[in-house]
Amino acid sequence: MQKNHPAPSTVKPSARTVAILVTLDTKGAEAGYLREQIEAFGGRVLLIDVGVVGAPTIPGDVSRAEVAAAGGTTLDELLENPTRQAASPVMNAGALKILRERISRGEVHAVLGIGGTQGTSNHTQVMGGLDFGFPKLMVSTVASGDTSAFVGIKDITMMFSVSDILGLNPITRKILANAAGAALGMARCEVELTIPGGEKPLIGMTNLGVLTAGCMHALDLFHERGFEVIVFHAVGSGGRAMEQMMKDGLIGAVFDYGLGEIADEVFDGLRAGGPERLSVAGSLGLPQVLVPGGLEHVGLLVEPNTVPERWRDHLYTFHNPIILAPRLNADEMRRVAREIIVRLERAGGTGVFMMPSRGTSRYGIEGGELRDAESDAAFADELRRGLPAGYEFVEVDAGAEDDGFVEQAVECLIGLIEGQASET
Repeated sequence: MQKNHPAPSTVKPSARTVAILVTLDTKGAEAGYLREQIEAFGGRVLLIDVGVVGAPTIPGDVSRAEVAAAGGTTLDELLENPTRQAASPVMNAGALKILRERISRGEVHAVLGIGGTQGTSNHTQVMGGLDFGFPKLMVSTVASGDTSAFVGIKDITMMFSVSDILGLNPITRKILANAAGAALGMARCEVELTIPGGEKPLIGMTNLGVLTAGCMHALDLFHERGFEVIVFHAVGSGGRAMEQMMKDGLIGAVFDYGLGEIADEVFDGLRAGGPERLSVAGSLGLPQVLVPGGLEHVGLLVEPNTVPERWRDHLYTFHNPIILAPRLNADEMRRVAREIIVRLERAGGTGVFMMPSRGTSRYGIEGGELRDAESDAAFADELRRGLPAGYEFVEVDAGAEDDGFVEQAVECLIGLIEGQASET
């Protein structure tokens, strides 16, 4: 029979600490077991009790009263008329404040949450407020489905609990032991998130599968010039993550090569980038080059190999059996151009918009499934007339993945970076 009993504690004074977010009224046994496992592996534990109503079954290292106080109220006030709607924002804010303070003092090195739907929602909101790179692990009963609502744009690792997290049994013991090992392993990782600065800032770059050859060429060119680049898959979450890193001061220049997120925002596609997309770099005054890569089509999740009525009179192709890519016509491309103009006007700042007149992705080049030169021209004309002051429009007689186009775009961004550096 398999044994899951931890070895005697081997905690050392310099051990790494895993903070555990947990409601100790309902999950005390599980929290205690996690503590045993982490300590058996040589780590330390900080139990943060984020429960409100029931009595804790084991003591926490940070009590629910302390969490509520850090969140701006008292536990007694929350208990006067206890509801999840009232309690969750307070306890989440308090837990986040406590974690940030302890992390800044070097006292916590990873965070682990366990819970069902409510616990997952609350704990991942707390985790989402922590820095990129800081270890975050959520053991959840809902981790086998769509976890986008919980993960968002942060590096939260989701682990499916398989069984409900209500009592210890052979399955939960093994899965929680795995989680303990995973969290402590991440806490012990000594690789630091280091961000280049000075005259060679970290560059954020968007990409789509229909642009990958051009993206790889651009990466080689940036690396040859001594720049590091983070590439983001421009499927909604990618663009949002890139712009959050701009706000966090991690990214200092932008090569926005894949703008399909704007087309999908206008036409309700699965790559929609949200209302803030394309407005952050300008508002922060970052050097940026914009390319309408992959913008000529929309990405739609469909039944396998099925074309909705709305798009049957368009050119289209299937990116895969369940993702339809219909080509936007001239009027629709003008709508996308106007949306770009509005967002750049709102952002302010400066930049260069580079238009590849021979196709904005491999789908749209000569011989591609979605080639429509008339629609590309309508898009370019709308932009040329409407781009706000501060944004230069440059049309290049090439396709978006052509070496010559990519090289010109890369040199343009490097010139903007060097020009800004010389002014400071």
